[in-house]
Amino acid sequence: MTELSGVRRGIMAEGDWVRLMDAKGRKHNLQLEAGKEFSTKKGQIVHNDLIGRPEGIVIESSMGGEYQVFRPLLHEYVVSMPRGAAIIYPKDAAQIITMADIFPGARVVEAGAGSGSLTAYLLRAVGAEGMLASYEIREEFAETARHNVEQLIGGEHPAWKLVIGDVREVIEETDIDRLILDMVDPWTCVELAEERLIAGGVICAYVATTTQLSLFVETLRANGGFTEPTSWETIQRNWHLEGLAVRPEHQMIGHTAFLVTARRMAPGQKSLAKSRRPAPGAYGPDYKGPRPKDLDDLEES
Repeated sequence: MTELSGVRRGIMAEGDWVRLMDAKGRKHNLQLEAGKEFSTKKGQIVHNDLIGRPEGIVIESSMGGEYQVFRPLLHEYVVSMPRGAAIIYPKDAAQIITMADIFPGARVVEAGAGSGSLTAYLLRAVGAEGMLASYEIREEFAETARHNVEQLIGGEHPAWKLVIGDVREVIEETDIDRLILDMVDPWTCVELAEERLIAGGVICAYVATTTQLSLFVETLRANGGFTEPTSWETIQRNWHLEGLAVRPEHQMIGHTAFLVTARRMAPGQKSLAKSRRPAPGAYGPDYKGPRPKDLDDLEES
């Protein structure tokens, strides 16, 4: 039975997506359909041999190849689904859910649906009682996101609204708890966040470059209506484990993006200015971004 969380339990059924993996770790994803067969280098696998059976079985192909069969976990699904825009990787989605404190029942606006990877995590976090409005400028990206999300959960999600348009021009939601920005110029949404976020609400931006990072952070500081921004990135490195040969893998998922969060102050309240002085040269003659309102006082003192 399909659940709104995107999680299916029990027996594998027609329409389910499953993942086959052989002893060498090679993976195949397929959607179960009665009467069909799936071709591998080791022969055919009959879908009917999987339908009606539990996850975690080992299936044998027509040429004797053995495969473990499970439904894909969400992090496995999002990295293999069709893409329009680049996806937000599971390591970053997990940080957004945790550090932006996405909770069941939250009212969340997402600017930039992309291919729907973060959307899937956000929907699972807010649940059926919450609200997620995803705004995407490009129609082809929006349709890819819709297809991927509805394929995951098996239909429409009652908490999700997908809008094709610029969030800065067509947003309808007010009193939102969280604003997630996956866009080229998130600093242009700071005033929108000031208007639409509740007091104590969280703004979170996903940016790829240091230039974007700097402009967004300094715009938040210059606005004054948000707490001091926090920024970080996450690096993921797996380990090789075989007997006593335990070492880091040579490859890892390195820089994908920076994450930035800040909280909305109450209306009419201004964030406390940083008590430390800016580093020498931090706002030199080549700096083109906004300046914190207290910078002149710091420079004169």
